Amino acid sequence: MNVEKCIIVEGRSDKLKIIPLLAENATILCTNGTISEEDLITLIEPYEHCDLYTMFDADKNGEKLRKLMKRCYSDAIQLVIPKQYIEVAETPSAILLQLLEVAKFAVHK
Repeated sequence: MNVEKCIIVEGRSDKLKIIPLLAENATILCTNGTISEEDLITLIEPYEHCDLYTMFDADKNGEKLRKLMKRCYSDAIQLVIPKQYIEVAETPSAILLQLLEVAKFAVHK
């Protein structure tokens, strides 16, 4: 049985960067920046049955989101980009592919 996967990112540009890398179906949700706990729960609630992953920017807002996710969804797997790239959308595809592969996603090479 395949378990659905859901990746939570900050913005549309992050989503657009990740979509072509995936060789499997996964839902990608956007928080559209910093989000309240209530809004986060509302966003993710329909996907709670999925394996949850996060990929947030390596900045102050991304750190806030990581902490919020850890508090609300402690089982979510945090895919952390190297700090030198700061934004998911600016991270080289090769680095994102490595992160996704380590998390057991099927990816395009």
